[in-house]
Amino acid sequence: MSTTRGHRIDVEEGTDHVRVEIGGQLIAESRRPLLLSETGYPVRYYLPPEDVRTELLTPSDTHTVCPFKGTASYWSLAGGPEDIVWAYPEPHPEVTRIKDHFCFYEVELV
Repeated sequence: MSTTRGHRIDVEEGTDHVRVEIGGQLIAESRRPLLLSETGYPVRYYLPPEDVRTELLTPSDTHTVCPFKGTASYWSLAGGPEDIVWAYPEPHPEVTRIKDHFCFYEVELV
């Protein structure tokens, strides 16, 4: 847990079955997501890299900075939508559990 001036982040192990499909193609599937709850945002599912078909993803030049989590790197689907997934290669110590886990904008709970 990380708390700063009314802003809170919790990371916990989840048991939901999470799938990510884009254009009918399975991109990720996991039964061991990390759930990140952050003040003012919906719960996000961070998936272990072993559960993501990274061979389908192309690194993007996009990077964003979160003062609570660190600098995020983005990937695009080869020949498809851009910046569909992000990860924190070097997250802040308070959220180190999400290191290298992938987070998609849209997931399906099965």
